[in-house]
This record gives sequence, C-alpha cells and structure tokens, in this order.
Amino acid sequence: MADDSSSAFQAGQTGLIVRIPEAEPSVRGWRERFDPSAEAGVPAHVTVLFPFLDESRIDVRVESALADLLGRHQAFDLRFERCGRLPAVLYLAPEPDTRLRQLTEAIADRWPEAPPYGGRFAEIVPHLTIAQGQEDAVLEEIEADLAGRLPFTCRVASVELIVHDGTKWQERASFALGE
Repeated sequence: MADDSSSAFQAGQTGLIVRIPEAEPSVRGWRERFDPSAEAGVPAHVTVLFPFLDESRIDVRVESALADLLGRHQAFDLRFERCGRLPAVLYLAPEPDTRLRQLTEAIADRWPEAPPYGGRFAEIVPHLTIAQGQEDAVLEEIEADLAGRLPFTCRVASVELIVHDGTKWQERASFALGE
C-alpha cells in the first residue's frame, strides 16, 4: 500500500493483502517509524490489490466471488532476499513474484472498476513496503540493517480483505488459496 499516507486513508476503503508474518521481526521497527500503513494498523504484507471496492459494495456475493476466484489459485512459497526501490520507497522484493502478479491481474480482471493503485502505475511491482518518503541516507541505513536479516521464506496460503474504519485498518475476511 505504498504511496499512501495515513491521512490519505478513508473510511470504507478496502484492500486485498498477503500477510507476511515472517517479515515482522526484521521490519516491524522500521515500518512503525517510516511506513504510514503500519501506523494505521496494517501488518507486514504484500498488496494484492489496493484500493479494492468501497466497503459499501462488498456483500456476500462479492465475498463469495473472491473466495471462488482465489480458491482457484494454488498456495505458493515466496523468498525475500533483497531490497528494492521505487521513487521514495524502500521495499523487500518477493521472489518469484509471478504468482502475486497473477492474483492481482485475476482480481482486477474480475473487477475492472478497481485497477491496481487506482490505475496510477502502468506496471504491477509486488513489494513489501518498509519505508517511504525518506532521504536516501535513511533508506541506505535501513537497507544495510536488513541485509543481515535476509533471506527468509514464507508460505502464501490466503489473501486478506482489509477495511479502513476511519482510524485503523481491520481484517474483514480471509480467503484461502487452493492446496
């Protein structure tokens, strides 16, 4: 959920994320200081689709369609062994990222009114944001610290639907991937 600040989050906004709990010991402190989504209650994650539909549009049919669509995608493993950069953003790069891209594309194809990042970026770059809006020296310090904490792997077995309540992000539902 890069390129957003906590003040930019609005009540009723939703997103679909893959939690990466294995990253928390390495990135929590940095994210709490330099990633507005962490301050707003979002755990270490890779965004699948943000923003998704407004919460007012999510009903049993949408949740059922998400469950069906995501259940057709098999669970998979990711490895995080390097940092990457987007303009003013430091992130951990998931590898391989093909399956994450496929999830994003499948959901965006099903709900074309919800393009990734509102259609602001031409390319989907799966990433776990650590810091944004910082000087290069700060990003270099974080990257040097993380170099000694990598690599790690994780299993992706579900996608979470999160909703902003006006103050914090909350999990609304979790959708299992196929096994």
